Amino acid sequence: MSFINITFTFRRNTIVLVLKMKKAIFLDRDGVINLEKKDYVKSIKEFQIIDNVPKAIATLKEKGFLVIVITNQSAINRKLLTVELLNKIHNHLQKILKDNNTSIDYFYFCPHRPDEKCKCRKPSPGMILKAAQEHNIDMNQSFMIGDSLTDIQAAKKAGCEGILLNQNQTLLEIVTEKLK
Repeated sequence: MSFINITFTFRRNTIVLVLKMKKAIFLDRDGVINLEKKDYVKSIKEFQIIDNVPKAIATLKEKGFLVIVITNQSAINRKLLTVELLNKIHNHLQKILKDNNTSIDYFYFCPHRPDEKCKCRKPSPGMILKAAQEHNIDMNQSFMIGDSLTDIQAAKKAGCEGILLNQNQTLLEIVTEKLK
């Protein structure tokens, strides 16, 4: 368990604020949580959750991890998907998870196309670093699970472990193995 000590001194009075740092699991979305589509998931109908994902997420939360989705969604800037529809898809996922007594804590997405050269699109670590800063995350106790080399590169650049989900693996298998 990691802590941050912040000390304030005001005219002979000292206040010490101790913040407990949190551990997190960063999850890529397409190919890890739901079936990936080559032409992008553009509707709730196209969003198909992978078997046992709710159980994997519930297991992570039971072990005290924040569960944060980190996803490239260039379909937005390609004008194939709106931010509003992306939010509806994520709300649909949350409903499925709620029906299984679990949830995602936070969603971060990059709307940019690769040619826009932004700092948030994986393999850049921007989304992970933003989440870590906003939620006081200890990167040494955290890891990223993704199905692409860009996910692993983003994790490494952000200072956490990256775990590559192979085509013959499920999220639940990786979570079970990692938490042994």
